[in-house]
Amino acid sequence: MRIKASEQQAVSDVLVVEVPLQIMINGVLWSMTMQTPGDELDLVRGLLYSEDIYRSKVIDPEMSLQCDEDKNEALVQVRAEEADLKDGYSNSRQLLSVASCGICGSVEMKTLQGQIFEREEYAFALVASLLPKMRSHQNLFDATGGCHGIAAFSKKGKLLVVKEDIGRHNAVDKVIGYLLRNKQLNEAHFLTVSGRISYEIVAKAFMAGIPSLISVSAPSSLAVDLAKEFGMRLIAFCREDRLTVYS
Repeated sequence: MRIKASEQQAVSDVLVVEVPLQIMINGVLWSMTMQTPGDELDLVRGLLYSEDIYRSKVIDPEMSLQCDEDKNEALVQVRAEEADLKDGYSNSRQLLSVASCGICGSVEMKTLQGQIFEREEYAFALVASLLPKMRSHQNLFDATGGCHGIAAFSKKGKLLVVKEDIGRHNAVDKVIGYLLRNKQLNEAHFLTVSGRISYEIVAKAFMAGIPSLISVSAPSSLAVDLAKEFGMRLIAFCREDRLTVYS
């Protein structure tokens, strides 16, 4: 279709920012992920925990953030005792993990070490109330329409935190990192997702000990299989007074 010159109009638009974040562990470049600037230390803190690299809920690893505005990139330096690094550290990563898929940076899907849950029943009204609460705090999405939102809630539906990022896996890590930093990880019972639920989202929630996932969109087949295996509750297509329970 041809558009006439008289029908064209110049507009201003706001775009979500995507920049590289390098992660170094004890002076060695471990990974680089594409992310939306902000909450970098929470992202790395959550990533180390959900990837079974550094699993303390009490003591943070030593971390420092360096931002190069000219090059539009950031670097997080992590220092930790070798004895404190878990099995995930020995599973090397490729140097680039794109925003759409964090698991793509892993050489292999390692055995996950988490808690097997006993599935619980929830009131429809409680489940249906969570995504609107998250949506009301997605300010970056309101401005750009180009990022994902992840939120954590208590068992009674209290909002604990909302994080946004161009990558779903980054937003999950930011949520986990925030909860760790504020000693609230044990309070998190629901994780809500603004997009589809992939294998990796289920795996990260499992590693963090969060038993229930709720999404406005679809799950993947492997996500459902994993949730069933781990005893997790996975609810998707939660919108317009309807939802689908997959596990």
